[in-house]
Amino acid sequence: MQAFVEAFVEAFVEAFVEAFVDSLKLKFRMNLLGALPARFRRERVLIVGCGDVGLRAARLLAGGSRVRVLALTSTPQRVPELRAQGVLPLQGNLDQSHSLRRLAGLATRVLHLAPPPSCGAAAARTDPRSRALVQALVRRTPAAALVYGSTSGVYGDCQGRWVSEVTAARPGTARAWRRLDAEMALLRLGRISGVRSTVLRIPGIYAPDRAGGTPRQRLLRGTPVLRDEDDVYTNHIHADDLARACVLALWRGRAQRKINVCDDTQLKMGDYFDFAADSYGLARAPRIERAAAATQLSALQLSFMSESRRLHNRRMKRELRLVLRYPTVADGLCAGASSA
Repeated sequence: MQAFVEAFVEAFVEAFVEAFVDSLKLKFRMNLLGALPARFRRERVLIVGCGDVGLRAARLLAGGSRVRVLALTSTPQRVPELRAQGVLPLQGNLDQSHSLRRLAGLATRVLHLAPPPSCGAAAARTDPRSRALVQALVRRTPAAALVYGSTSGVYGDCQGRWVSEVTAARPGTARAWRRLDAEMALLRLGRISGVRSTVLRIPGIYAPDRAGGTPRQRLLRGTPVLRDEDDVYTNHIHADDLARACVLALWRGRAQRKINVCDDTQLKMGDYFDFAADSYGLARAPRIERAAAATQLSALQLSFMSESRRLHNRRMKRELRLVLRYPTVADGLCAGASSA
């Protein structure tokens, strides 16, 4: 009997040890395959639409050791530029859906800054690019977070009233309708797949080191602005602050959330140009009536002069916890003038 018990115990211990060793081997193999504890995993952030703001965000992200930055590009000539910024280029085209298949399951977080197509049917109200991106991302386990850079133009003309994220969207142009369509596609992706989708509604972007990022050239051309009684409120954000908001939203943005990203400036368009002219030592832009503007300005310029609103940015400050580096356009333009 004693011999039986000893044999049983020996067999049990041997089986237990063997099973324990096998489990260790399995865990070791999983680690080799990348199943590391969360604190050791390297985040992979994909930037779609890596233009000026995307590159600024990439520089912020690439500064850390736990983030690998990837960028979709349809232009082979941009590959050296992206690599020089520490970004891994991925060739693909949002207008060619078959080229996006490799994006499935590739990134842990996605920053989508690509605009809808502007050519083709001018009255089109859908964004096929964002829809193609969504279709590519859902082929495999989607990213944990997706941030989309939209426009505050989706609110339409609010006649100078204050606007928060709960204000209903009423686009007044086909361009804004396409942005709203993209918003809806990405928020729908979040609801269906569990992706934490955040929409950033962005006004006019400016920066002295950005192409066309200040009113200087327009002032030099003498392009007129509206007289005060016809003028509209406009909103602004410095490109550096916008890039910081994009990065913060990748980690702090709430699920299926819309956030106005703007500074604290409260100026009408003409007053903004007057301030810029005084800062640069240039002549102020001539003021004209709205009726005269219709004959002197382009349709695109007139579209921006046809909508007036003031954006609340409380959600940006509270949820993203973004502290603006340039709280007003005065701070941003003067900082550029002093560094020139």
